[in-house]
Amino acid sequence: MGDTIFGKIIRREIPADIVYEDDDVLAFRDLNGQAPVHVLFVPKRAIATLDAAVATDAELLGRLLLATAAYARREGLAEQGYRTVINCNEHGGQTVFHLHVHLLAGRQMHWPPG
Repeated sequence: MGDTIFGKIIRREIPADIVYEDDDVLAFRDLNGQAPVHVLFVPKRAIATLDAAVATDAELLGRLLLATAAYARREGLAEQGYRTVINCNEHGGQTVFHLHVHLLAGRQMHWPPG
C-alpha cells in the first residue's frame, strides 16, 4: 500500500472521513478542501504517480475513475457537474506520491482554477 499518508489511511492507522470503499478503491474527504465537496479517491494498491502507471494498471485505473463517477451520481453531484483532477509529480501539484483522483463539486468551477 505504500508508506504515505494515504497508505496509512487505507490501513486504518490514521483516521479519515471515509465516504466510499470497495475491494480496490478507498475515498475520503480532503481535510483541506478546495470546494464544498472535495473527496480523494485512492487505489488500495499504491501507484506513485499517473506517469508511473503501466499497462497492467489499466483495470485498476478504470475502477478508480468509475468509482469516482458512481459516487458523484450517488451523491447527486453529476447533474450539475463536478471536476476530477489527477496531479502528477511536483510541477503538476502532486504532494502525496500515491496516485489519487480529486473530486470537486458544490460550486461553479472556473479555469484556471481559483
